[in-house]
Amino acid sequence: MTEPTSNPGRSPVPAMVGICALILILAAMYWAQNVFAPLTFALLLIAMLWPFQRALQSRMPQLLALLFSLTVTIVVMVLFSSLLAWSLSRVGRYALSDTARFQTMYSELAVWLEGRGIVVSGLWEQHFNASWVIRIVQHVSGRLNTTLTFLLVVLIYVMLGLLEVSAIGRKLAGFKPGSVGQAFLIGSGETAAKLRRYMWVRTLMSIMTGVLVWGLTYAAGLSLSAEWGVIAFALNYIPVIGPLFATVLPTLFAIAQFETWQAAVLVFVLLNLIQFLVGSYLEPRIAGNALSISPVMVLFAVFFGTFLWGIAGAFIGVPIVIAAVTICAHHESSRWIADILGVGPAETSKN
Repeated sequence: MTEPTSNPGRSPVPAMVGICALILILAAMYWAQNVFAPLTFALLLIAMLWPFQRALQSRMPQLLALLFSLTVTIVVMVLFSSLLAWSLSRVGRYALSDTARFQTMYSELAVWLEGRGIVVSGLWEQHFNASWVIRIVQHVSGRLNTTLTFLLVVLIYVMLGLLEVSAIGRKLAGFKPGSVGQAFLIGSGETAAKLRRYMWVRTLMSIMTGVLVWGLTYAAGLSLSAEWGVIAFALNYIPVIGPLFATVLPTLFAIAQFETWQAAVLVFVLLNLIQFLVGSYLEPRIAGNALSISPVMVLFAVFFGTFLWGIAGAFIGVPIVIAAVTICAHHESSRWIADILGVGPAETSKN
């Protein structure tokens, strides 16, 4: 009677433990988003600012360099927020001043839908009234207060993090070669470089998108062309969702202004053509293979990030995936994750 041969394969226990740990981490990120969301944004800012901070520290005291770095960060945030707030407020005032035309459009659409058995005539009276406007204003005010608090916490994390980068690097350098600590040290350095490249490429593509949208809407005679350019520039930082809103909103205004579906469809097609050429053709060629991740993962990162943290999660979702892929590629036990999510064997071997 022969003895049963043992299975030479690996035990599934480590994989199950890893899956359970991942589920617990995602649950913690969801339920404690007030802690993890600003921390994640702060890590992104630290990755962007550290070369600048390190260069300043070589020429001046650390605290003075930190003050200069934080000042630059605050100025950029204020300029970006001011541009977006200016464009959105202009669009909002234009929409309120032209309410009669939008209501006429709604009535015509309602008649067209009712002719096909879809009754929507009472929706305007039920939802688009004074109380609805008040609720919108209250919601925007609440979101503004939450955003200011969020940014304040982010800046505190950035300030403390920039002071600790060197010390943390020295601690990780003490780990043995091939250990998780060494993999995290090397991977975090490459992650910071990739995130800086990602943000520079995204900024360049956003500027290009904004200029092209402004030129198209100006040439088409659409009102608020400068505002549409600014909105397209700002929303382009959010993959998938941002470009969608940046094309739908001007199309709705084109319907109201030109009062012809043909002109609106033409504007919609040309705006989507701009988004496709910039986002799907130029950006991958400028970014190169260093930032290449699976398109499915990009979509998943955006929507899952939106589920976790709202608009902030939609913005930070792709950088999180880039960081996870890069760090996983530097340890044998997690390299398969990097291969699946987008880093090929050729690239990981270079690392």
